[in-house]
Amino acid sequence: MLERSPAEPPEVVGTQARKVPFRGGGFTPAASRWAGWLALAAALGLWQLIGSFALVNPLFLPTPLTILRALYRLAESGALWQHVSASFVRIVSGWALGTATGIVVGFSIGLWRIARSIGITFVSALFPIPKIAVLPLLILWLGIGEQPKIATIALGVFFSTTISVYSGVDAVPHNLIRMAQSFDVPFPTIVRRVIWPGALPSILAGFRITASVALMLVVSAEMIGAETGIGTFVLQAGNLMQTDQLMAGILILSLFGLAVGRLISMLEARLLRWR
Repeated sequence: MLERSPAEPPEVVGTQARKVPFRGGGFTPAASRWAGWLALAAALGLWQLIGSFALVNPLFLPTPLTILRALYRLAESGALWQHVSASFVRIVSGWALGTATGIVVGFSIGLWRIARSIGITFVSALFPIPKIAVLPLLILWLGIGEQPKIATIALGVFFSTTISVYSGVDAVPHNLIRMAQSFDVPFPTIVRRVIWPGALPSILAGFRITASVALMLVVSAEMIGAETGIGTFVLQAGNLMQTDQLMAGILILSLFGLAVGRLISMLEARLLRWR
């Protein structure tokens, strides 16, 4: 019969046991405060050097300083604010409308069986359709104006928001819901105190996606049927081979996305303190 070896005592250094370092820190990545900005500055500096030494034709790739000068001329003439304000109103209106309806429908799909059976069928059938393809039909229905553009953005945002919301509701641990039900907690309170906080990370992640969708759709819609807006400006600059102004328009869209990402990060830091 094999003898069991006695348990080995902890390693002793002098008169005290050796302390084992804590290894359960998790896998949450800590973002560096300056790494992203330094990498961006390095990329812009390299870009400027390539243009300064004429390694690339400036018609095909204008330098960052050339783009900033074009942006300054547009701001000075007042055309920049006209285009930015028109696109901003369309983005905010379409995103707000699509998000509000998407949250309602997404929660309905996540909470009720009949809504899930009907809703997922329609979402699966309509979501793959490119929303910009529906714009001519929306123009026939709603007329020429702001309504078709806002409706196009709202449609794109609606489906993405709906999917992220009901996916977040499905991801809430069922044990928490059963525990609340066992204590006879009312259904509205369960939704407000258990399901909503549990689904919130997925909803906020969906906001990042829908913000990008709104930017893409507003540019596409303005290229087809608008007199003002960033999409119209970019299209005109491209047709005239004014690549510095074209890149200035792309820079504005990038700043839009950066501002939205920063806003959502602030919301996550405020609303997801429990994580």
